[in-house]
Amino acid sequence: MDELNATDHGDVAIGLPAALPPEIEEGNIEYKLKLVNPSESRVEHLVTQMKWRLEEGEGEAIYEIGVEDNGLLVGLTDQELTASLNTLNTMASRLGATTTILRERLVEAEGAECQRKALEILIRKVPENQEFIDLKLAVLGNVDAGKSTLLGVLTQGGLDNGRGRARLNLFRHLHEIQTGRTSCISHEILGFDSQGEIVNYSDSKTVEEICEHSTKLITLIDLAGHHKYLKTTIFGLTGYCPDFAMLVVSANTGMAGTTREHLGFALALGVPVFVVITKIDMCRRFMIERTVSQLEKILKSPGCNRVPLRIKSEDDAMTAAANFNSERITPIFTISSVTGKNMDLLTRFLNVLPSMKNVTEREKLSQDHTEFQIDTQFTVPGVDSVLGGHISRGSIKEGDKLHLGPLEDGNFREVTVKTVHRNRVPCRLIQAGQAATVALTENHRDILRRGMVLVSPKSTFPNFVCRIFEADIYLLYHSHRISKGFETTVHVGNVCQICKVDIIVDKESIKTNEKARVLFRFLKQPEFVRPGSRLLFRQGTTKGMGEVLKVQALDGDFQDLGLMDTGQNDVSGAYVQDTDEKDKPQTRPMEDIGRVDSPHR
Repeated sequence: MDELNATDHGDVAIGLPAALPPEIEEGNIEYKLKLVNPSESRVEHLVTQMKWRLEEGEGEAIYEIGVEDNGLLVGLTDQELTASLNTLNTMASRLGATTTILRERLVEAEGAECQRKALEILIRKVPENQEFIDLKLAVLGNVDAGKSTLLGVLTQGGLDNGRGRARLNLFRHLHEIQTGRTSCISHEILGFDSQGEIVNYSDSKTVEEICEHSTKLITLIDLAGHHKYLKTTIFGLTGYCPDFAMLVVSANTGMAGTTREHLGFALALGVPVFVVITKIDMCRRFMIERTVSQLEKILKSPGCNRVPLRIKSEDDAMTAAANFNSERITPIFTISSVTGKNMDLLTRFLNVLPSMKNVTEREKLSQDHTEFQIDTQFTVPGVDSVLGGHISRGSIKEGDKLHLGPLEDGNFREVTVKTVHRNRVPCRLIQAGQAATVALTENHRDILRRGMVLVSPKSTFPNFVCRIFEADIYLLYHSHRISKGFETTVHVGNVCQICKVDIIVDKESIKTNEKARVLFRFLKQPEFVRPGSRLLFRQGTTKGMGEVLKVQALDGDFQDLGLMDTGQNDVSGAYVQDTDEKDKPQTRPMEDIGRVDSPHR
């Protein structure tokens, strides 16, 4: 039973809970009482079942061995457990997957002559269309909470010296090194191999080596904590579409500064959140308890409606990761980046953390027409234009002909993809849900800006280029009320622009905690906005959230919009709600653009 002995860590065994919830057909968790000497036809059925569970979990599945379908832990003898593990390894090898034992539990049964055990096993297989399982994790928290230091410890493999040494490799500007405060968005990667071991810069010298040795890769998005960089932080949440958010709280200051705002923005965008309390080496026990209690009170409040779970053991970490996908659980870790206390609990949680994306929905998006949201541009010697962003639909490969825009007049420019990079490594293809950089064959820096998109010429993209859009909003806070003519900064995906409230339907004004349907107008230039996108808006202390309902294409009649949905006139035909309409793309050839507004002419 060497496999079982491998699950012991020191003198403490990682134990399963006394009982599990009943098995469900959907999801990536499978219960098996035992797998002892199955027939060949039975093995084929089990392999098909494992393939289904892996697809449900985006390449990861959890098998509970010695557990009945109702969740009762029966346990198996050593001989039965060995046979079941051999069968499970055979099934995994046929699919090219690997197995890792996560937890075990001794099951006490009345009248049993020998010891019985139940096991929890992680099955991991990289999807065929991917090099590794990829997740994006946004890091939130107040200034000086220890976000960059924590990421430095995770990615560099060495503890901090208490004076910020671990965070130096994450900073991108001199003033960040001098002040110790992040002002822009930075990306780092943390890998896990097939056995659940960390792959970072302590073992690998380059990004290529980390990607090569990892079966699961987590992209850590370090966001700014200072209030004057709040615009950058919100853009990181809306533009990069993270799978999860990690809220970092300092044990000695608690929920101070922008911590509550960051938590509220993540919840408003529907991003699952877990909490890490840092600097516990600097505080006495009563201060740590005060911070945790304050945090639990906020999470349980009606505005959050979450179930906080303190992570004190590896068993708690496994339970939190298994239920993080389906329940309102918010795990709370208490760690130290200087002593390394409880850091292993956090890394074990990240290793088992499942993907939150629905497989069917992701496949549907990958087969859709291409839509690449641009959030930054890079200057690379010898390369014309390099764009960084997130592909929300379709796929991109070298040589693709796409349209870049919208320009100031709402038109698009025809471009050709030269190369594609992902995690700083060249790749042949990127698909929906992945962050990447795209190099174009010609120089387009005269028109490039954040908020543009690369779209397929076959799509109906002109229908989503608008100056005016309708949204359902919820006003989180305003000192008095907002009314027609109110101007605010609106964040929708990778778009960030000042908008003016043209109409408030059936109301004169909106107060705090009130909902309304409004008409927004972009003040500077048209933008690409899809109905159904979530939005955030802010102006000073004013904050709100909402969802885009309809957009008006640029060829619509702007004068008639004031009568929309008010019962005075029906102009609903001017708004785009059906994404399947087939309109001819309205683009301008490169020659025409060059004659009018290109400085390269």
